Formats: sequence, structure tokens, C-alpha cells
Amino acid sequence: MSDNGPFRLNRGGRLIDRAYPLPFRFDGRQLLGLRGDTIASALLANGQLMMGRSFKYHRPRGPMASGVEEPNALLGLGQGGRFEPNQRATTTALVGGMVTTSQNSWPTLNVDIGAVNSWMYRFFPAGFYYKTFIHPRPFWKHVFEPVIRRSAGLGKAPTEADPDTYEQAYAHADLVVVGGGIAGLSAARDAAGQGKSVIVLEQNPQWGGRTPTDHADGQSRVDALLSELRMLPNVTLRRGTMATGLYDHGYLIAREALADHDPNAGLPRQRLWRIRAGHVIVATGALERPLSFAGNDVPGVILASAARDFIVDYGVAPGRRILVVTNNDDAYRTALAALDAGLEVPAVIDTRPDPVGALPAAARARGIRILAASAIAGIKGGHAVEAVKICSHAGSGQVSEVIAADCVAMSGGWSPVVHLWSHCGGKLNWSDAQAMFAPDTARPPTGADGKAMASPVGAAAGDLRVAAATGAAEERPLMPVWVMPVNATRKMKFKMWLDFQNDVKVSDVELAAQEGYESVEHTKRYTTLGMATDQGKVSNINGLAVLSAALKQPIPATGTTTFRPPYTPLTLGTIAAEGRGDLFQPLRKTPMHGWHEARGAHWEPVGHWRRPYCYPKSGESHAEAVAREVRAVRAGVGTLDASTLGKIVVKGPDAGRFLDMIYTGMMSTLPVGKCRYGLICNENGFLVDDGVVARLSDDSWLVHTTTGGADRMHAHMEDWLQCEWWDWKVYAANVTEQWAQVAVVGPQARTLLERLGGMDLSAEALPFMGWAEGEIAGIPARVYRISFSGELSFEVAVPAKRGLELWEKLHAAGADMGITPYGTEAMHVMRAEKGFIMIGDETDGTVIPQDLGLGWAISKKKDDYIGKRAQERSFMASADRWKLVGLESVDGRMLPDGVYAVAEGVNANGQRNVQGRVTSTYVSPTLDRPIAMGLVRHGPDRMGEVLEFPVAGQESFKARIVDPVFYDKEGSRANG
Repeated sequence: MSDNGPFRLNRGGRLIDRAYPLPFRFDGRQLLGLRGDTIASALLANGQLMMGRSFKYHRPRGPMASGVEEPNALLGLGQGGRFEPNQRATTTALVGGMVTTSQNSWPTLNVDIGAVNSWMYRFFPAGFYYKTFIHPRPFWKHVFEPVIRRSAGLGKAPTEADPDTYEQAYAHADLVVVGGGIAGLSAARDAAGQGKSVIVLEQNPQWGGRTPTDHADGQSRVDALLSELRMLPNVTLRRGTMATGLYDHGYLIAREALADHDPNAGLPRQRLWRIRAGHVIVATGALERPLSFAGNDVPGVILASAARDFIVDYGVAPGRRILVVTNNDDAYRTALAALDAGLEVPAVIDTRPDPVGALPAAARARGIRILAASAIAGIKGGHAVEAVKICSHAGSGQVSEVIAADCVAMSGGWSPVVHLWSHCGGKLNWSDAQAMFAPDTARPPTGADGKAMASPVGAAAGDLRVAAATGAAEERPLMPVWVMPVNATRKMKFKMWLDFQNDVKVSDVELAAQEGYESVEHTKRYTTLGMATDQGKVSNINGLAVLSAALKQPIPATGTTTFRPPYTPLTLGTIAAEGRGDLFQPLRKTPMHGWHEARGAHWEPVGHWRRPYCYPKSGESHAEAVAREVRAVRAGVGTLDASTLGKIVVKGPDAGRFLDMIYTGMMSTLPVGKCRYGLICNENGFLVDDGVVARLSDDSWLVHTTTGGADRMHAHMEDWLQCEWWDWKVYAANVTEQWAQVAVVGPQARTLLERLGGMDLSAEALPFMGWAEGEIAGIPARVYRISFSGELSFEVAVPAKRGLELWEKLHAAGADMGITPYGTEAMHVMRAEKGFIMIGDETDGTVIPQDLGLGWAISKKKDDYIGKRAQERSFMASADRWKLVGLESVDGRMLPDGVYAVAEGVNANGQRNVQGRVTSTYVSPTLDRPIAMGLVRHGPDRMGEVLEFPVAGQESFKARIVDPVFYDKEGSRANG
């Protein structure tokens, strides 16, 4: 052994540099590792086998794996703002000065009071929390819930701000290869030779996968491939980059470690990649499975491949006397590697009756004892392996001998990493011969049109394949083993662990089956199998097999749980990247924002936008500014920055059909060149948005939404397209920020635009609710004849980069006309004068179009639209619903916003009956008096009635029910 730790080997360790020792701390102890170590290998080298405690029973836990599948060795890492819980010791590279702490133990890792749970395991079977915390009922609030909340979780969340930086990047490639082993590198070379642009992603800091560890010539083979690829200009190699999710249309998310846990590197800590690929090859290899025997969770019981990794890659002995137990040939490599490192291998326990072939023969030639048809009956030791009890695999656990050992290297076979394939809908096949689920290439992922996204390498779309596991030609078939021994007693099954982090045992899964949880998804939730931070990477297949045996059905009939992104956890910092602090929810600004700011605009928040509320002049109050702006528009001409209005292009053969379902009105019949006002309801029938729709071409419509509604309505459309009408050929694109839009409003609006020249905007050439394309002042423009003010109005849309240019030219040309910029409040006042509703004022999530007198916007020519059936329910069609009316103050006082109108009598709660409320209220500069709109029970039938609106501490307000259109009811002013 070495001076760098009692378990550091004197030779070997292809990934470490013995010339560079690195100090670090674990639970307050000062330890020493080497450059190239992971935290796990450095701790093992120092003889620190136990690294944590399990979640439920607080059982001692040491590392079981050596990669991302590790369920046990989770540590708290760092200090202050850089503290992170649940960091995998097996994949976190050691950095000098690291401070690490164990988790889920108190007062210390070695002496943990919570370990008493392990002795009370009979009281904590699967689903115990569903059965235990019911009675007495008051105990839940005062006893059970507080205790459970204090016990939840493994590590503690950081309390200080994260000082590290993160970034996001985008990439495109003809082919993305996930996995930098021999299979992945070979696929990349072949594709690059065909002239394709190729990106190769490898999760580890080094290339080659298992090949350099398991084969004498492995590194030279990997180096040869890398040399070829590095010479090719169309190949990008990224190591330390974990592909975490694969989605439709070749969209891949990956996390690149740049300066993980090294604050002195001067780099962002991590980078999140968003990659679009024409093809994706998933060459992610396989993960080794544990074996289920009594005591398989004791520290020192480790996967055979992990033991080999620690010996060969890091020069660390997982134990001095390593017993191997297996059902396949691959584990013999670990026995041979241990001997090469000078360690003892007392025996290989092989469940197969006649282990023959090259690898068992090599082991026998080295003097290793092979016990065929044998199994492990139990482990002696609590905090570490002391000895192993051996029995016949075909029996029920009668001990035939006891072998002294301090490490057990187990192998239950291999499971391909099918997660990415499954993320985007690829199906799996069960292989009885190899006892594993593998991608079914006959059922690849499918696109929205139902056509296959996957195809052979080099074909046209979305290829995915999985590289072979780790097998070699000389290996003999494995023997499927799910419980060891086959006829293990019930008592033994209480100590056979499937999910090591969440303490799920063979007995728990069998109990779930016994209690009727036949669905694998139900069993998962009842037992928490596969719900730990490793997401069942080492436990799922064993758990599925145990459940299948309990249900007396084949494994394919049980199926798998759903594989969901991310494959490994992503930090919130990486997901957010620069989006924190002031950039967490960045303000959205129109191209004219700076102009408004320079003119002293008072801002109003509207969603993520800031819009000018008004432009007060020196000494002018906001109310005075709004009144001036309204009068200027009604008398002359004004401009409104309408760039914030949502703009969504809806295109495709089924676009008209789709919009007929989205809107209450008929949009498929809208002629090209025309506009139509439309209402959008949710599935509950309530009005959620409105706006003008313009038909651009035979298969294209432009949908205008409210300022705050663009993202929400785009998501609404995508929800229905992806979840309900996935086979409709429709594409919706949010183009809000591609266009600047200016409303030119007032009796002199046409005159002003004609001064700029470029388009015929006469009433004959461009009638109301029409649109036309051309140039205004030399700027490409689309002009809509629509009005939200009731005045002659043109909304001019130009490319965003020319928005300010148009705005300034308008104001220069209209200077002698008294052109006036107006803000959102003037806009609101003018629309209320006209009785136009506004989403968020006249609507509150309980209002339907019929309440607002908008039945005319509901088509009678179509059978259905979203919300139609809900609106036909009795309470939605009731005559007692509150309806939109105008409200005229009796005494000249402005009605408070939102105030309720009361009726005679009291309700069942002793409160006064309400019969309506104010939805919008303003002082109208045009009429020189207060106006209001509201919803009142039977309102349109009660014209002239006076309602009382009580307000605490004031004299009640009174208002008369009137028509909601206060100004220009005939609509003549909209035509100039």
C-alpha cells in the first residue's frame, strides 16, 4: 500500500497523478488525495469506507458504484454560498481544499441515533406512511407532520446565495453522438467521413468508456480513434458533458462541467447546451446491476465493475481480500484485476452450475477458487464486511461455509442505458437471453405526425441506437438472478436491498404485490422504488423482476416505469444560467422604450413589459396628463406604442380548422386581407383573451393577443396541439418581438400617414377591418385598419429594428398637427368611453363572453370550440348571471374600482346580498364626467335603476345603470 492512504495501491491508477497530492476535509478530518481522484476514490484510499446513511433506516452506506448510478455516497460539499447537498462522491472530481460532510446522520456518521429505525424495520414496511398517520386525527397536525417534515430529505439546502456563474449555449449538428466510448467514437468517425457535422458528448472527463479499464490495448484503441477525429474540422469533441434529456425533433439538453467546485479557475462553473441534431446516436453503454442477497447493502459490498474501476483507474483497493459473486463472466475481470494489484481473491461465487470459458479459465489458472452453483446467504459485519456466508443457489440459504473477506464485488449482469431513447418515446424489448431491456428498433420514437423519427444511420431523420453493453466474444451467457438464493426465506428477504438510498427491500415489493399494487407505476410510488436521487439506475430491473415473480407473470408483462429527463440531476444554477438577479425576469422593452424614457414617461408594468402609462409635462399631474392625451387624440392625432401586443403566426393546412377551435368565432372563412375580432375561452368556458386576427394567406393567420397574453396564449395553443390535436398539421410561432407596432389614432391619422407617403390608405383602398402591405416613409410595413379607441385608427407594423425610425418620422411629420404620444391609461379611458371590454378588467376567470354582451362573436355556423360545452351547463347559461352594463354616477363622484353593489336583505352568512360590481372606472375627459362599467345581475334588463355601492368609512356611492357605450354609439368616428 502507499503513503497516500492505507488503501492506496503502490502501482496502477491510470487516471491519477501521484506527484500532485491534494488536501481536503471530510467531517472535519484533514485527508490527502491525488490529482485525478474522485472524492469517493480519495476517501476509500484513506480507509473511509462509510460515507453516509440511508434515508429511512439510517443504515451505514459506502459506495456501491463508481459513476452516475451511485445511490449511497452522497455528500455535502463546499461552504457558504457554494455549499451543495447530495453531491455524488463517485463523479465529483477532487479539488484541493475541498470541504465535504456526510449526510443524514446525527450526532455523527459512526454513531447515529436515527439508526434505531433499522431495528424497528417491521414497523416501517412499504407504504407504512399511508397506514400509520391516520389516527388519532389531531396528531397529524401537531405530531406526525412536524416530525415528517424535519425528517424529509437527505442533505440540507444551502442558505446563502450562490456566488458561481453559469452560462448557456446553443449548437447544431447533422449528428450528435452521446457517449465517448469505442462505439460512439467509431460512429462519429464514420459519419464525419461522409461529410457530416458531428458533435460527440462524453459524460466523463476522459474518453473511452470501459475499454481502457477492461482491456490491455484499450487506451491505444481509444487514442487512435481520437487522433483521427481531432484532425477532422467537422467534428467537435466535448468531454465532461452529460446529455440529460432528449426530446422530439432531435432537441438535446446537455450539461458541460467547466470549473466544477473550483472557484479559482476563473470560468463559469457549468454550461447548459441546447443542441439541435439531424440525427442522434445514443452510445451510452450499460450499467451493472447488483445482486439481491441478505446484507447486500453493508459497506464494502460493491459492484464488480466499480471495484475494478477503483483498482485500475484510481489505484485504490476497495478491500484487501475481495470475494467476487456473479452470474456472468464479466465479474471475473475484477478478480483478475485484484490479483494483478496484489490483492487477495479467496473465491468467485458463481450461480451458474458450470462456469466455463476464457475468463473463468483464466481465473482458475491464477489459482482462484470458483464455487459453482453457489450463492451468498448473508454478510457478517455491520459497518463493514467481515466475512461472507456461502450457500447453494438452488436452496433456501443453508450455510455451507464462511469465507473471510473485507469486500464483496457483485455482478448481476448489465442493463443498457436506454434513458435517452425512452425520453422521446422509443420503445423497449425484453431479452430473456441477456436479462435486460434494450431499444426496439422496430418501434423507434415517433414525431407529431406519427411517422418514425428514428432510422438507420445516414437516413433522413432522428436516428437513435444504443451501443452494445460491455460484452466480448469469449463471454458465456449469464444466468438471470433476481433473488439469491432462489428459495430464500422471508427473513432473508427482509435484508435484501433493491433501492439502497430509499431502503426498499425485496420484501417491500412482494408486500406491494400482495396488497394489490400490480402496476409497476403504483408499486414504484407505494414502495418508493426508483424514486431516490439515482432514479433507480441500479434498482429498477431487479425490482421489476421481483414484482413480476410475485405476480407470477413474465417481466415484459410488468413493463418498466417511465424514464423522464433529466438523466442526472441538474443544478438550478445551470438551468437558470444568467437568469438571476435583475435578469431573473428581465424587463422587455420595445424599440421605442428609450424615446419614451427621454420624454419622461411614467411606466406601467404589463406582464414583463413596461409601457408608458402617460407622458406628464412639467407641473402636470398624471390625471391631467391622461386627460390632455385623450383630448388630443379625439381632436387631432396621437400615437401609441403597441409593439407589446402579442403576435402569433398560425400556419399550416389545418390552421383554419385549428383557429376555429381556439376562437369562439369562425376564422377559417376570413378572407385574405381582412381582419376579425375574436375571443378565446379555456376549456371551462371562461374568457381568457381577445384580439384581432388577420388572414395573411391561404394557410397563414396572424393572431393578435393582449400584451400580457402572448406567451400564455402561445402556450395554450401548443398545449392543445401537442396533447389533443397532435396529428393536425399546424405550426404556431410567437413573433411578438420581431415587429414594432404603432397605432396612429385620431381624425387626422390618415392625413399624417399620407404625409409620409408610400401607400394608398384611403377608405376605399383600405376599409375598416382590412390590412395591406407596402411602405410607409420608405419602411416596409403592414397596416391594419382597426381601432381600440373608436377613432379613425391605423396600426402600422414594421420590422422591430425600424420601429424607432417610424416613430420619430411620425412625430416629425406631425409636429404642426400637435401630434401627441399617449399612454395606456388614455387608451383605457377611450376604450371605456366606447364600451370596449378589456381582459383582466371585465374578466376575472369567472366571466364568459355571453356575460359581456359578446354573443355576436360566437359563431352559430360551427359545431364546437374550446369552452362551448362548458358554456352550455345550466349555471353558465343561467339568466341570473351578472351582465355587462354602463354605470353613471348619480352625484358626480367617481365610483371606486371593484366596489360591489348591494341588494336588500342578507344571505345565509348574515352578509348583505351583492348584485354586481364595478369592473372599470374613469373620469372621461371627452364627456367631462365619471364613467364606469360593471357586471350586474340582470343588468341589461334594468336600465335606469340606481344601485348602491357601500364603501367602509364613506357615504355610499350611487350609480344608474346605463348603456355601456358612452361615446359615439353609431361608430361613425372610426371612419374618420
